[in-house]
Amino acid sequence: MPKVFNTTGLCVPEKHYMVNIDKRLKDIKALVDEENYFTINKARQYGKTTTLRALYRYLQSDYYVVLMDFQVFGSAEFSTEQIFASSFASSFLELLEYNNLAITKELQIARENLEQNIDSEKFTLRLLFKGLRAVCAAADKPIVLMIDEVDSAANNQVFLDFLAQLRAMYLVRDIQPAFKSVILAGVYDVKNLKQKIRPDEDHKYNSPWNIAADFEIDMSLSKDGIAGMLLEYENDYHTGMNVDEMAGWIYDYTSGYPFFVSRLCQLIDKNISRKTEYGSKESAWTKKGFNEGVRMLLSEKNTLFESLIGKLHDYTKLNTMLRTLLFTGRTFSYAADESVIDMATMFGFIKNQNGNVAVANRIFETRLYNYYLAENEMQGTDIYKASLQDKSQFIVDGHLNMKRILEKFVVHFNDIYGNCSEKFLEDEGRQYFLLYLRPIINGTGNYYVEARTRDMRRTDVIVDYHGEQYIIEMKIWHGDEYNNRGEQQLIGYLDDYHINKGYMLSFNFNKNKQVGVHQVVIGEKEIIEAVV
Repeated sequence: MPKVFNTTGLCVPEKHYMVNIDKRLKDIKALVDEENYFTINKARQYGKTTTLRALYRYLQSDYYVVLMDFQVFGSAEFSTEQIFASSFASSFLELLEYNNLAITKELQIARENLEQNIDSEKFTLRLLFKGLRAVCAAADKPIVLMIDEVDSAANNQVFLDFLAQLRAMYLVRDIQPAFKSVILAGVYDVKNLKQKIRPDEDHKYNSPWNIAADFEIDMSLSKDGIAGMLLEYENDYHTGMNVDEMAGWIYDYTSGYPFFVSRLCQLIDKNISRKTEYGSKESAWTKKGFNEGVRMLLSEKNTLFESLIGKLHDYTKLNTMLRTLLFTGRTFSYAADESVIDMATMFGFIKNQNGNVAVANRIFETRLYNYYLAENEMQGTDIYKASLQDKSQFIVDGHLNMKRILEKFVVHFNDIYGNCSEKFLEDEGRQYFLLYLRPIINGTGNYYVEARTRDMRRTDVIVDYHGEQYIIEMKIWHGDEYNNRGEQQLIGYLDDYHINKGYMLSFNFNKNKQVGVHQVVIGEKEIIEAVV
């Protein structure tokens, strides 16, 4: 069977198009060789299980590898220490057999002794680890223990005690047999579990595994890695795509988030190529097809988007921070000790960008814009209703008339909000332009805010509509000199995109301002400037 793009469960190199992760495996093996105990805690659908499975094969020549999955342990397995110890020992011995074991007399004795204790009512974690040490001592190669989905057991005292025993094994490994390395993988970082240990205690941080080495290996997919995957696909299907260009577009939108990378490719390959207006893989793997893939991805329901929106409902502070960040350009210092920031980072929603909070990728960011702009409160505003009434006049022969959009927005905005305070205009103005713009392009075009230029004074919006790009700079008016600099910045940005026409929307607080839309020509560039 031909390979396919996969977004559900484990990716297998023989079956699925994948980014080459050999460099990642080599770097992780270096941690194993150094006898580190560590965690791989990354967001959902970030390639943890695929990495562990590949690492399992990668380590086979030097180690015996036991790869466990706590997802297959039911709640009953964690109900008591004896039941957990028995379940763990039984699973460990079964998985150890999958290695090409050299069965020596010593190893056979160690295995049998551990098996004999499994059904004992007195089988404790201490006896479990005594048996595991004996197996490690008898094996002719070091043993590496890997446990996937380890956080599925995190809300449990037995699990905390198990981590403490792993810690004890690590600390005396110079004088007692031990695993060569232990790798725990999950979304949550088990080094800092927030647990309610006893019913009468408040939630507190507990670190039963604080010997874990820092895991600083990048799990995101690089542009070059994505290009390598697309090249393999191209060699199979000969679509004629520009591999490097397509990889760049995918990376720009996803920042290498594995699920989004694979999902975009999957949508283009399977869905878009079968649509009537495309009709082939050759037509689908184009800029137009890519934009359609982004539109489809942003409109679908998936567990990542559901988790993102759920956290906005659960954490008011996170919701307020993200909304302010997106619509006003204000910065928030990245404080890893802040629980909300730590949580949002752990789930892959935000990142530390030069010491400030930033949304992790363009897909999450645009989904957030869509979510906020679709709220009942927003869609009940007069500016949104005006957009719905006006939208039919902005599309001419399939092209977007951005100048006309700005002209109508200026009229409506000044009629509705012209007497509002400067504070309102500064905080809400850009939000209302996006609110006016979205119904016009919804269902046909995409838009995103360029992170490189977003701050409290300036925000650039890029609109893709039927293969054409429109760049709109929104800014707060700070005098003629600042405006002139803004024009030059926009011209530079137009050069980057190889476009000759750009748009500027200024929110001017001066009482004597001249409201309206006019044209400015600078060299070969044309700028349509609107002032409200």
